[in-house]
Amino acid sequence: MTAMRHAQALTLVRFVVENATAPVSVFVADDHGELVAAETMDDAAPDTRLNAQRKAYTAARSDACSTAELATKAREDAAERASFDPFFTFFQGGVAAFEDGRRVGAVGVSGLAGPEDHALARKAIEAAGLSTEV
Repeated sequence: MTAMRHAQALTLVRFVVENATAPVSVFVADDHGELVAAETMDDAAPDTRLNAQRKAYTAARSDACSTAELATKAREDAAERASFDPFFTFFQGGVAAFEDGRRVGAVGVSGLAGPEDHALARKAIEAAGLSTEV
């Protein structure tokens, strides 16, 4: 399998919605960063939609396992940072999903504090039977 399956994406979305401590948006992308499933909870701030999309896109398309990891890498190399896709984001909450050692997509969560978005995304990936590492 090389891409996120719809059933997996729905499991990710449900997990995030059921376990979020406040209203969030969640975006699940395939390995190209394209939408597979998404949801915005009632009362989530409108900007959480685009933030969640950008987080999932970044984690799906970059060579890092998360937006947090990519931020650290970019912070250390200004030349590399300047060459990134302009839709990439370095906010925490985007985590790549792997199956059998292959990146199949990613989940982006937005609406909580960065570390909470990140932790919720990781837990959702594990709940869907996927891995957060190669």
